[in-house]
Amino acid sequence: MKKSLYVFNNGEFRRKDNTLYFESEKGRKYVPVEDTKEIYIFGEVELNKKFLDFCSQKEILLHFFNYHGYYTGSFYPREHLNAGFVTVQQVKYYIDERKRLSLAGHFVTGAAKNMLQVLRYYLNRGKDVAAIKERVASLLNKVGSLGDITQLMALEGNMREQYYQAFDSILQNEQFRFESRTKRPPKNHLNTLISFGNSVLYTMILSEIYKTHLDPRIGYLHTTNFRRFTLNLDVAEIFKPIIMDRLIFTLIGKKMITPKHFERGLNGVMLKENGKKVFIAELDKRLQNTIKHRSIGRSVSYRRLMRLELYKLEKLFVEGIAYQPFVAQW
Repeated sequence: MKKSLYVFNNGEFRRKDNTLYFESEKGRKYVPVEDTKEIYIFGEVELNKKFLDFCSQKEILLHFFNYHGYYTGSFYPREHLNAGFVTVQQVKYYIDERKRLSLAGHFVTGAAKNMLQVLRYYLNRGKDVAAIKERVASLLNKVGSLGDITQLMALEGNMREQYYQAFDSILQNEQFRFESRTKRPPKNHLNTLISFGNSVLYTMILSEIYKTHLDPRIGYLHTTNFRRFTLNLDVAEIFKPIIMDRLIFTLIGKKMITPKHFERGLNGVMLKENGKKVFIAELDKRLQNTIKHRSIGRSVSYRRLMRLELYKLEKLFVEGIAYQPFVAQW
């Protein structure tokens, strides 16, 4: 399986013959191009057209984050698996309001069920989240009764706001209080972790979409407008609770990340470089863990779960096979 490369240092990316290297004050390091599927760039780097050309040939995606850890964009190489027929079917689903609402409802349903699974896990361990679990379940029951995407988005936002209220009971850590959801910029430590994790998850799913016939520009819950990519935002809703939120609970619960990993500035609260490294290292390790997948009867990694979700969407668009979002059983 190809790997992800994370770059935190400042330096230069260059192509040399049929390989790539990164040069920083720590020296030159070659990139195993045949084993690399994506590069996450958190440091200040310089690169040139020859480097991008070679990345495109080798189908390596580049994801850029600024100094504060905010996602700034991706280099999405020329699509090698794009299929006009699939794109047309995706568009047909988008412009048919009934089908679009139905599919968007599945994304919200999957997200809600995975939130409930997280809450159920902590309820069984004595955390005071029963009332919040009931409120999320009550909101979930309304998904099928809504008349348009705007109402569905509002419901999803309400559901997630309720769910986030459980974080204080789960964490029981005064240094990582939730208070309220703040973004652009996040105002406290916990919101910074949520924003950083979500940004990374969006790009990971974008990389997985690149390996399918799907067009990432056509989303259903998140409106396809002038934004470059939206399908990855839709699919990410399903995986946020079971991957990123659980990762955050682990990082804080085991004191792997503490307030010393943050800095406060005009742009809100930001993760320092050492904080980003701890977060990414633990995430990368977690994504390689495997679970027994009931439907296909074998073990798959968390990363593979994302790809399987995309294949289900392809089957919906091309073969009309009903889509059911992934719901964790643990």
